[in-house]
Amino acid sequence: MNEQIMQSILQKIKDYQSIMIFRHIRMDGDCTGATKGFKDILTASFPKKDIYLIDPSQSSEFLAFLGGDDEEVSDEIYAKSLAIVLDTASLDRISNKKYVLCKEIIKIDHHINITPYGDISWVEEERSSTCEMITHFYQTFKDELKITKEGAKYLFTGMVTDSGRFRYREVSGETMRLAASLLDIGIDTDTLYAHLYMQSKESMIYKGYILKNMKVTENGVAYFFVSNKTQAKLGLSREDASAGVSALENIENCLIWIAFIENEDKSIRVRLRSRFITVNDIAEKYHGGGHSCASGATVYSKKELKSLINDADAKLKEYKENNEGWL
Repeated sequence: MNEQIMQSILQKIKDYQSIMIFRHIRMDGDCTGATKGFKDILTASFPKKDIYLIDPSQSSEFLAFLGGDDEEVSDEIYAKSLAIVLDTASLDRISNKKYVLCKEIIKIDHHINITPYGDISWVEEERSSTCEMITHFYQTFKDELKITKEGAKYLFTGMVTDSGRFRYREVSGETMRLAASLLDIGIDTDTLYAHLYMQSKESMIYKGYILKNMKVTENGVAYFFVSNKTQAKLGLSREDASAGVSALENIENCLIWIAFIENEDKSIRVRLRSRFITVNDIAEKYHGGGHSCASGATVYSKKELKSLINDADAKLKEYKENNEGWL
């Protein structure tokens, strides 16, 4: 079934002269790697086609080493183009809203398919990343497609970041084989990992702040809150502040950990993570969603924040009471 869908996608790509590629808001390694990697494949494979990746409303300091996107083009170009939306679960999360101008939409994604969209939709929820899917697409049609070393780097970056360095439950033997196929093309992993994981002095200070100010619920939910004032004091971007959730991932007995990051409009961004336990249902209750053990949400008051913590604590209590072997 998926191979038929992939064949349909390839045929649509062949049918169009102009193709626009889109990603989700709050860009991360997977959506950036997938969009830039897919553009590389299409550009290398179909050099006479017009392939655009335009995302003017956002940027990422963390991923700046991957380079920028294309400059804006006229609405007339959008209107004659095929839209390919990567790593984006719902239409409202597409960053560049001009996708509505395009003639047709293709969705390629690995998130839970709660709100289907697209004239063609290829969704594999069991995949560790959309970059894994794009690599699979390339390998499936390798006789017709090409990729450069830069494209391999983009896709490998997304696979590494969205799989937690190949540690999450969605990682399979297929994931590793596809990652190996990218390494065989030639990737400077020393430099890549330095860009991804070296931390500034300010980041280390922030980690110390988190560990000093974190709280743990009765049943082991670890969490912290960072106000706008604290973000300004520590010189943190919203992206840096949100990334701090990883500081809590290895605390013994804390199988759920959460970062609450205050936005400029006083809403609170939630980064929800877990080990063994499914938490995307909690995220969905609070205006969000995502993967089983890595989700995002938004709360709009301290009362709602406390309610989310209580829901997470209750779920963790139930899990610990009914399961063994969770350390």
